[in-house]
Amino acid sequence: MSTIVAQQAEPGKIAQTTGMKKNGKQWHDVKKPFRPTAGLTAYEKRAARDKEIALVKAQEKEMKEEKEAERQRRIQNIKDKRAAKEEKERYEKLAEKMHAKRVERLKRREKRNKMIKS
Repeated sequence: MSTIVAQQAEPGKIAQTTGMKKNGKQWHDVKKPFRPTAGLTAYEKRAARDKEIALVKAQEKEMKEEKEAERQRRIQNIKDKRAAKEEKERYEKLAEKMHAKRVERLKRREKRNKMIKS
């Protein structure tokens, strides 16, 4: 009582035939072995791995650049504060020696010169 089960195939191809299933469960589909990397050659595997590594390195580089930019921003902020403090102290020393209005005039002139230079 063995029957042959024929599966539908594309026109022009010979239909694949299989015998009776050994466990008697003909209503289940025929399973194929699980081989997730069956189609990959050694080169394709290596190329896929290299691509993943390149993505990780790019992300690491981006994170490092962001960290360095933040560090440079903080350093520049400190330098700007120090320069402003030094300038303020310099004007205070000038104010001790000169009249206050003259110091204000000098400040305005210096700022104009700085704007022209840069």
